[in-house]
Amino acid sequence: MPENLRLERVSDAGDLIFFWLFKKLYISSWVPISYHSSLYTNGRTKVLVSPNSWAGVGAVFPNVEVRHLHAVIALGEELNFTKAALRLHLTQSALSRQITEIEKQLRFRLFTRDNRRVVRVELTDAGRVFVEEARSSLLHMERAFHLARAADDGADNVLTIGHSHEAEQAWVSDLLAVRLPLYPKLAIRLISQFSIELVRSVLAGELNLALVTAPPEDSQIEAAPFVLTPLYAALPEGHAAAQKEHLVLQDLAKDEWILFARRVHPVVHDAIMDAARREGIAPKRAHDIITPQEAIHLVSEHVGVAILTKPTALGCRAEGVVVKPLSDESLCFRTCVILRKDDDSRLANEFARSFLRKYAYQRRPPMPIELPQPARVVSIKKANPDRRR
Repeated sequence: MPENLRLERVSDAGDLIFFWLFKKLYISSWVPISYHSSLYTNGRTKVLVSPNSWAGVGAVFPNVEVRHLHAVIALGEELNFTKAALRLHLTQSALSRQITEIEKQLRFRLFTRDNRRVVRVELTDAGRVFVEEARSSLLHMERAFHLARAADDGADNVLTIGHSHEAEQAWVSDLLAVRLPLYPKLAIRLISQFSIELVRSVLAGELNLALVTAPPEDSQIEAAPFVLTPLYAALPEGHAAAQKEHLVLQDLAKDEWILFARRVHPVVHDAIMDAARREGIAPKRAHDIITPQEAIHLVSEHVGVAILTKPTALGCRAEGVVVKPLSDESLCFRTCVILRKDDDSRLANEFARSFLRKYAYQRRPPMPIELPQPARVVSIKKANPDRRR
């Protein structure tokens, strides 16, 4: 290796990728690395890296590949080799081999195995930390390349916006339709995640804003509601309550329930179970699913009844399955635009305000809410009937 390694700037895109990954992977995680940048008279920036800077990188960052990170994340979320392998389109033995490889390189256990139930695993304390950081690393890497591509394409600004799988298509269309005169070359990047992941990503600065149904209360989050999202029940057409216009939970009391797993949407999951307890209902069995397609399929197979949000319930239909609204008011949730409370980005706030305007004249408009300076996002009040002509 040369005595001084010179990395010369070749493009704005190259700058973004290099500095983002260099900062994320080295500067923030390995203090001994030294570097400095110098601005030359010809305006070209060069980064000079001391030859000793790279010594020991292999020891701190062993030969861990992206596939290893995906494997750990999938197994850490499923806690089941069979389900994680299906999710990654791998054989169970291939997944087991990848987990063994990364644990061998890290020299500590990420998972504990039960010899009596080989398929099931549990995360160790180190594993829980690793899964969280692995998610963040993958998001940062993806964002680095996306921002670099946007810079190469000439986009002046990029907004990264999250939404959940249950988001109504009209909401996403309205996001894409927003036009801001001050930002004519604005590029929008959409990311789909579970609701709880959207909140974490906004707090971590990985998302500028997100659309979330029933976001958890958090002092660091500002939430501006724009629509009310009720719950629906999907049930076999031969069910005793299938002919009713509106259902109550008591109509489903004798059935097995199919619900989104708590880790997918903890607020909604807990609200359903709390409402059941208030009604004195103890479901025979609650099946946890991740996608609405799974839920509707199980209903069509007469496994039980599914309780879903409106967009997912109405967006997935199957022969022999009917979808009916639930009338319990406690099972109607606010869907919000969420931002980090200390985010003073004028772009993000202007975009949120413009999006909320589209929902100003809904039958039940959102509650007034303020977002950080310099721009404020407030819900639009009902039009004054006296002023209508």
